[in-house]
Amino acid sequence: MTGQGRDILIGIDAGTSVIKSVAFLLEGTQVAMASVPNRYTSRADGAAFQSQSKTWADCAQTLRDLADKVPGLAARTAALAVTGQGDGTWLVGKDNQPVTDGWLWLDARSSATAIRLRQSEPRARFESTGTALNACQMGVQLAHMDTTQPDMLDAAEVALHCKDWLYLNLTGARATDPSEANFTFGNYLTRTYNDTVIASLGLEHRRALLPEIVDGAGQTHGLTAEAARQTGLREGTPVSLAYVDVVCTGLGAGLYTPEAATGCTIVGSTGMHMRAAPADQVKLSAEPSGYIMVLPVPGMVAQIQTNMASTLNIDWLLGLGADLITEMGGTVSHSDLVARIEDWLARTPPGEVIYHPYISEAGERGPFIDTNARAGFAGLGSKHGFADLLRAVIEGLGYAGRDCYDAMGGVPSEVRLTGGAARSTALRKILSAALNASVRTASREEAGAAGAAMTAAVAIGAYADMNDCIADWVQPLLGPSEAPDPALAARYDALFPSYRNMRRDAGPIWATLAAMKETHHA
Repeated sequence: MTGQGRDILIGIDAGTSVIKSVAFLLEGTQVAMASVPNRYTSRADGAAFQSQSKTWADCAQTLRDLADKVPGLAARTAALAVTGQGDGTWLVGKDNQPVTDGWLWLDARSSATAIRLRQSEPRARFESTGTALNACQMGVQLAHMDTTQPDMLDAAEVALHCKDWLYLNLTGARATDPSEANFTFGNYLTRTYNDTVIASLGLEHRRALLPEIVDGAGQTHGLTAEAARQTGLREGTPVSLAYVDVVCTGLGAGLYTPEAATGCTIVGSTGMHMRAAPADQVKLSAEPSGYIMVLPVPGMVAQIQTNMASTLNIDWLLGLGADLITEMGGTVSHSDLVARIEDWLARTPPGEVIYHPYISEAGERGPFIDTNARAGFAGLGSKHGFADLLRAVIEGLGYAGRDCYDAMGGVPSEVRLTGGAARSTALRKILSAALNASVRTASREEAGAAGAAMTAAVAIGAYADMNDCIADWVQPLLGPSEAPDPALAARYDALFPSYRNMRRDAGPIWATLAAMKETHHA
């Protein structure tokens, strides 16, 4: 329970690009936010990693900075909760010290191991986790390390994720949450580790590396004296290990509201498409793809398909324009170009060019897995210009979302949108029509941190359960429902089968291009 005068909950969200600490009042009002850029290193061999020690130091810095913005923060904090970027592997050894840098979800070093494991993957593994194998995941990364760098695993005592590492530094407890534990090593129905899954990865002998599963909606640990010293908060303050950032962001943005069949699309650097469903009613696809992540609601899960790149496609195209202007001696900022998007969309006809938004060098993972998948335009003519390309790119994001929802059983009648790009009226109109569903946005600015704080709110008894918390924290912030434009939706309905057929037929082309690239670099 909350103590007298303790009216603040803090949500920590350690993303790939930014670490944030956000203060909320107990009923959900956002009070203040402090952030520090998150930095990672990437290499030509596909490595993507960041310093574990620096990540904790940056997290502690955001909490100290937050105290400068919120008077009496330490005395007023009822609890804090931490979420963060999913997948990846953060190895910890003796005295809770890092064994090496944290491997991120972006790390592609285990791609060959992922391919090998998929070739012999038992159906039972997919049916237990509801999640397809890919190089992002801890299970695949551990299997790769076990083959290539076993000494690193020998030195480790526990394998954590980003948020788990921060939780260890906050509380001294080695733990992970039900969402990441289950989609990597467990069973989404029982919310426990599964020995069959662990064996399918060849990791039975590394079983001791897997930490205790702690549900942060029902259990907390106290802030340690050392963490209190570094953060400025009070020793013993309850700390909740929230679910993975995707779940928390969906929760804060309205993915799940009781008695409603809804979905949630995060229009961010990557594209996340989610639908909430009772765990025992999920229908798994014939070909393994996507994720199932349990929600901090009994019996409920998020079925998820993810695009490797969403707004990164827009950034790529705008970057081409900026590069040309720079080469000609001009100057233009990214924000200047973003400000013109609404105008460009307003003066271009819809549905003339089809774009597949697979701009990521890692290929695609939803609703199909192909590391060779690449972006492409179809239908270009001499009359098409830059604005037409931009429209095609954004329409491609809509088609990609529909492709993902179809793999999960169809587009829900209403999709809640979150992410910076969702603020664009024109973009929402295109996405709504491409999905042929109503869309609704939440005015919640920091959905991920809010989802984490909501977990803490339930854990300390500020709310009886997550449904009650959602009634205060989410539902009042949902904007009006925006129905799809009938004519535009009909046009996209007619084009979508071609979009999907083209990507299904493109596999051999992508494979040939990848082979030629390997030959060139040999």
